[in-house]
Amino acid sequence: ESATAFGCLMSDMWLGEFDYVSPEAFLSIFGKRYPTFSKRTPHDAQEFLICVLDDLHEAFKEVRVQLCQERQNPAAEASTRSSSGTSIITQLFEGQLSYAIRCLKCTARSDRPESFTVLSLPIPSTRVCSLQDCLECFFQPDTLTRNNQIHCYWCRGNQDATVKASITKAPKIIIFHLKRFAWQDKHRRKLSTTVCYPFSDLDLSPYISTSCCNNTEYSLCAVVNHAGDLDYGHYTAFCKHSVTKHWYSFDDAQVTKIPDSAVQADTAYLLFY
Repeated sequence: ESATAFGCLMSDMWLGEFDYVSPEAFLSIFGKRYPTFSKRTPHDAQEFLICVLDDLHEAFKEVRVQLCQERQNPAAEASTRSSSGTSIITQLFEGQLSYAIRCLKCTARSDRPESFTVLSLPIPSTRVCSLQDCLECFFQPDTLTRNNQIHCYWCRGNQDATVKASITKAPKIIIFHLKRFAWQDKHRRKLSTTVCYPFSDLDLSPYISTSCCNNTEYSLCAVVNHAGDLDYGHYTAFCKHSVTKHWYSFDDAQVTKIPDSAVQADTAYLLFY
């Protein structure tokens, strides 16, 4: 039901018959499935995005399985089994990380794979930094000690270890979440750091595993902005038209064409490449 409502919302947007489109019908149906988002209280855009993507994935995956079952032949059943975990959502947004974990005592290495749709990047500065700085911070090796030790199979006990992440499958659309809400001295606060991000030629090859053969250069296509603080905030978006290549600002009922220079904003919260 929510997938159908989402499809209607997309149709209304692309028909271009209105100055703006309100997603109230989609939100109403989505809110019935996820009551948390039905309340008129502030919510985190990243959490909402992940919930929407997961919901659409499940809906499209179920439809695919149902269509295969209706054919009632062995080939379709095999297809059902092999494709039951995929959908248009996973094809567009799902990437794969691998965490290389090495025991510091015996140097034995193990790899732990992990799927992702959004990469949450730490912000290493309080004033100004680049998206590349955030990526370097996320992918830098880390040492696991004390309570974070690993249980080494070869040493047969808990040991210190190093862990380093790399991308083994780069998604067609990669979403970065800038972790602006951080804990400091037992208090949660918002980081207003200026994060400079490229509009094109974002090269992820330094963080890509040698086993990955995907294209690793990306161009910016959308930005979600958050203005305000922890208790009160306002979300807006910048989106690049896939045909005209012009940028537009979406601020509630105000949809306006903007120059490229306006897309670089201190309020950036989610980046879509």
